[in-house]
Amino acid sequence: MEVENGAELCFPQFPNTSCRKPSSPWPQTLLIYIVCYSISLNTVTLNLLIIISISHFRQLHTPTNILLLSLAVSDLLVGLVLMPGEILKKTSCWFLGDFVCFLYNYLSIIISVSSLGDIVLISVDRYVAICDPLHYNTRITMNRVKLSVFLCWLCSASYSFLFVKDDLTQPGRYNSCYGECFLVVDYFTGIMDLVLSLIVTVTVIIALYLRVFAVAVSQARAMRSHITAVTLQLSVTPKAKKSELKAARTLGVLVVVFLICYCPYYCVSLAGDSFVNVSSASYFLFICQFNSCLNPVIYALFYPWFRKAVKLIVTLQILQPGSCETNML
Repeated sequence: MEVENGAELCFPQFPNTSCRKPSSPWPQTLLIYIVCYSISLNTVTLNLLIIISISHFRQLHTPTNILLLSLAVSDLLVGLVLMPGEILKKTSCWFLGDFVCFLYNYLSIIISVSSLGDIVLISVDRYVAICDPLHYNTRITMNRVKLSVFLCWLCSASYSFLFVKDDLTQPGRYNSCYGECFLVVDYFTGIMDLVLSLIVTVTVIIALYLRVFAVAVSQARAMRSHITAVTLQLSVTPKAKKSELKAARTLGVLVVVFLICYCPYYCVSLAGDSFVNVSSASYFLFICQFNSCLNPVIYALFYPWFRKAVKLIVTLQILQPGSCETNML
């Protein structure tokens, strides 16, 4: 690869094959570093608080919170691994080698796919809780939820391998020079991912939540009617608890924000050249990752138990004996 005289190379010892360093003004690069790493740090901190809260306090060990815990782990890995990696790829050269690039791309897909799986599981959980509350405790058990989370991550790892299997045998095969880290998706795999990760997933999520909110609205109207007292006493059909309806609204906000953050990236990727990290899609990719920082903010706004847990964690009261038995609800 011919380079211009005086161009800064990623690997000066290989002048003919090395990539050139991104040429950005230092103040602009510094600003990008400050903003992006601040978001990354906040993402890690907030999701770590969620993980500690749900793991430590026994009263929070519910099926719904186990699903939130799995989503928080995905979001934590986004802030800990993916965000710094994307910052490095955007503002500097890739000095970590082709095999680490393969691992990074593989892990990035696993995290994204597992997040989608968690959102679907959360939607199913709310659907059963609102639409069939009588059988919720028998159908949605802790063991089943834990098994579902395990299978979600296992299927994510298996599915993600389809995207990077070629890079495993020939790492860096798509790089045009030393210092790049590209993920190339072939046409068939890209179409399959679009159908499964976007069309099917979004359709299932929207269908479940439309049903959930239809039932929630009908129950709210019934409670406001003049015969509410008689209906509640004589009705054979059980009604969802007020706390379940509130949880459905909260998780509905979570799902809507998730879709707002993820759908633009898939649309841009579909219109592009199937490169995940092309410049036209890099900003939409960061919006996807920024969703991992927004989720804990949603919890803080809508979940009193999370605000209480954060207070106990920050003040180190969780170190006291028996703190795991604290009443959080």
